Amino acid sequence: MASADHVVVIGAGIVGVSTAIWLRRFGADVTLVDRGAPGQGTSHGNAGILAACAMVPVTGPGLVPKAPGMLLDRDAPLFLRWSYLPKLLPWLLKYLAHANDRDTRRIAAALTPIVGDSVDQHMALTDGLSAHRFIVPGDYVYAFERRADFEAGAYGWALRREAGFVPEILEGGAVRDYEPALGERITCLAVLKDHGHVLDPGGYVAALAQDFEAMGGVIRRADVRDIEVTEGRVTAVLTDAGPISCDSAVIAAGAWSLPLLARLGLRVPLETERGYHIVFEEAENGPRRPVMIDAGKFVATPMTAGVRCAGVVEFGGLEAGPSRAPFEMLRRHVRRSLPGLTSAREVEWMGHRPATSDSLPLIGEVGQTGVYTALGHQHIGLTGGPKTGRLLAGIMTGRPSNTDMTPYQPGRFQKSNQGR
Repeated sequence: MASADHVVVIGAGIVGVSTAIWLRRFGADVTLVDRGAPGQGTSHGNAGILAACAMVPVTGPGLVPKAPGMLLDRDAPLFLRWSYLPKLLPWLLKYLAHANDRDTRRIAAALTPIVGDSVDQHMALTDGLSAHRFIVPGDYVYAFERRADFEAGAYGWALRREAGFVPEILEGGAVRDYEPALGERITCLAVLKDHGHVLDPGGYVAALAQDFEAMGGVIRRADVRDIEVTEGRVTAVLTDAGPISCDSAVIAAGAWSLPLLARLGLRVPLETERGYHIVFEEAENGPRRPVMIDAGKFVATPMTAGVRCAGVVEFGGLEAGPSRAPFEMLRRHVRRSLPGLTSAREVEWMGHRPATSDSLPLIGEVGQTGVYTALGHQHIGLTGGPKTGRLLAGIMTGRPSNTDMTPYQPGRFQKSNQGR
């Protein structure tokens, strides 16, 4: 495409806004469209971590035999709405088929270029922009009740080490010297340097959107209904507020992208990982930096509003409201791990992470239609959004990187289906 072409980016979360900013920087005329305000969907509710070490997929070896026990354990971070299981099952079988060493290593190798330099990518995205004020570089900490719990994850830590992330291990009195908020149950820490967090994820994306407008970008509030393709090429994005003519389009609508992909003839095994958080507002005696509490697989992050405790995986689709059990599980683990934490009030939230069956995002063009995808980042959307936007904007404006984009091709599932 020529740099002056008009691009419509569908979806104003971190991935869509990042893509829109890089397209503007590369000279494109860009309209960002979403039915809601920028940053108020999934991008609002995450743990706020720039988790550069997050290249290890959930589907590691051993997941299949462990999963049933996790579903029956009220303190485990995995939940399922059983009424949704019949609809989930085809995706779930494909997902669990990757829970082996070969696929885990392949997925980790493909995720590393997307997340491994996250802090640098957020810094580059916000260079000269007002949104820069939200980013806090620093340590990211994994907290364990026993050294044996850390050693039980040796497989994942080996993959992180291969990617250059080697933890410093703290035990005994050094644990509370480093992080006084942690209770006596926590006896071992794995500290990772060169990470960071965001003080207000929703506010950050909203500020990025304002910066995008200041750069000459256009934001439209509308519900996208369809993509018009004429003689094989996109010509307009159709919304409830009327058509928006364009030369190319980017689908970055996360878990809500499936209907648009289907209209392009693209069948993608995409599900929602329902994530939960509780913000302990005006908190006292909370952690000084982000801490992953291993026992509950959630992160406690100091933010402007207070301490946000976020995590959990629940499979239950897009339509059902929040479940109570994940919130109560979070509260139990918070009391055990951060016993001194107090707050003025607690605010609950549930949202939808877009998860492909192979744990890799879709980044690239759908055939030769001029429609591109930037979605499917599961729980690493905030971490990998800026890099995704930069890579895709480069492809679209003739500035390709040296990153192998093959693992992220949006048509890869069609090839797999044809091979069966």
